[in-house]
This record gives sequence, C-alpha cells and structure tokens, in this order.
Amino acid sequence: MLEVHPGIFVGDEADERRIRGEPDWFFVHACKEPYHRQALGYTGRAASKDHLEYLIARRDGHLILNLVDVADVNYIAAEIIDAALETIHAQLNSSKVLLHCNQGQSRSPSIALLYLSRHTSLFSGMAIDEAIAAFRIIYPPYLPAQGMADYVRLNWANYQSAG
Repeated sequence: MLEVHPGIFVGDEADERRIRGEPDWFFVHACKEPYHRQALGYTGRAASKDHLEYLIARRDGHLILNLVDVADVNYIAAEIIDAALETIHAQLNSSKVLLHCNQGQSRSPSIALLYLSRHTSLFSGMAIDEAIAAFRIIYPPYLPAQGMADYVRLNWANYQSAG
C-alpha cells in the first residue's frame, strides 16, 4: 500500500483486509471479486444487468465497483471510473481513502492516475506517456491490463484538470 497523494492510498486485497475495521478509512473496492459479488449477494456468473447496483454499489464506508481487469476497453464503463473519482474527492475531507483492486497493479492505480490528473496539477500539461512515467515514480507497481491501459490512454484528455 502506497500513499500516492495526501490521504489517498493505493493497494491490493491484502491491504484492505489488514486495515478493514480501522477508524477513519473509506474503501474504494475496484474489483468485482469478491467485493461486488458479496455486496449484491449473487452466486452466478454476474449480477443481473437490471439490478440497480449492477455497476456501482454504495455501502457505509465503501464504494464497490463491478470492475473486471479485462483486455477489451469496451467493457470498462466511464460511469464506474467517474463515480470512483468523485467519491474519492468527496471522502478526502473526512477520511483516508484506500483505493484497491485484487493485486494493486492495474485497476486501482489506473483510477488513482486519473484522479491525480483530474483533481491535482501533478500531470498538468503532460502527454499520457510522460504522465505514466511520472506516476510510476509515485507508484512503481503500476502494470495495467490492456483494457485499463487503453481506457487511460483513450480518455486522458477527458481527465485533465482545468488548472
């Protein structure tokens, strides 16, 4: 688990288990398994697409994303990423935030990179390759799967901060 910005920590499932139950933490679970499945209680392959929380589940102290580390960017919904960014931003006023996925290499650090781009000036004016190189200094384990890598690259301009 590494702090990538004051109050924002990126990690993996083991980090979440280690600090679960500690006060003053908010969790963004950027992985379907096991968190989204447990929150909604489905046992089959996936939750029903008609379920109100099919993409995003909110529980006290938790944002739970139905996000799989896919190879095809078309399976990554902007709604999920945007909800994560705005929730992180809102929670920083009152909590430390752990943004995690299963291994802490792809989904959670990709979301952190986009958060830093949108809500800080850290990557202001940087092209995507330059920003990724700078982010890897902050978070060396960043190794996105193809879908997340493509999402970040294809949407980089949309997540640039205004200032």
